[in-house]
Amino acid sequence: MKTISFFIRVSCLAAVVFGATYCARNPYAATNKEYRHTAKSYAKVLREQPGALAGANGIGAPSWVGTVNFNMRKPNLVIIHHTAQNSCEQTLQTFTLQKTQVSAHYVICRNGTIHHMLNDYLRAWHGGVAKWGNLTDINSSSIGIELDNNGKEPFDSAQINSLLVLLDTLQHRYNIPAANFVGHGDIAPGRKVDPSAFFPWQQLADKGFGLWYKDTSATVVPESFNSLLALRIIGYDVKDSSAAIMAFKRHFMPADSLPGLSDAGKKILLNLQQQYQ
Repeated sequence: MKTISFFIRVSCLAAVVFGATYCARNPYAATNKEYRHTAKSYAKVLREQPGALAGANGIGAPSWVGTVNFNMRKPNLVIIHHTAQNSCEQTLQTFTLQKTQVSAHYVICRNGTIHHMLNDYLRAWHGGVAKWGNLTDINSSSIGIELDNNGKEPFDSAQINSLLVLLDTLQHRYNIPAANFVGHGDIAPGRKVDPSAFFPWQQLADKGFGLWYKDTSATVVPESFNSLLALRIIGYDVKDSSAAIMAFKRHFMPADSLPGLSDAGKKILLNLQQQYQ
């Protein structure tokens, strides 16, 4: 390894001396070129005029009529992930390999660096099999944000500060409701747990990104309270009720890892249900 490292340093020094640019070359130049090529192909599709379709008895419209009332479709949901990998560089490599078939719009490193990897209007492959409310094709309506974190440790303050800046930008740019900032574990209970119980959801909610429960000390839960219905109202898929409850507690009660809902948990759930209705 020392020999290889020495060779690289000598090669880069020679590049400086002889004016070469190899060492300064973007390591993602090839995948950036592929990005531009793919984006160009989609831009070509957008430029195409709507086609003429035959109606009853094969009758087609005499001429093409284009509406003047339209704009770009925009995201209305933000999904936060942790990478479950060992470094930001590893995640960037993962998202630039076609064989992985995974991606995100943004990757935020531990030091707060933000990598914008995909135009917000394009569809990243980050949600997988998931559901939130009545939405089942999450990727088509969301922005995916990956945080460099292995899922077993707290998130760096610089990273969270950059996330807050990014979320503020996205919220104002696309008018995303506060309730529509959720985690991968929320939309895929039982399958995913990110961004882990270490994630500071309350800190985000205090800034308007996601909802949080209010003081529940005076809350009285009626005997008729239906916990699963409340979870559905919030957005959780309750097909696997145990997984839905654990996902809810990981988001709102991270210190409680026991199965089921305690009285305190029911109070919190009732409080949140009232906010989502």
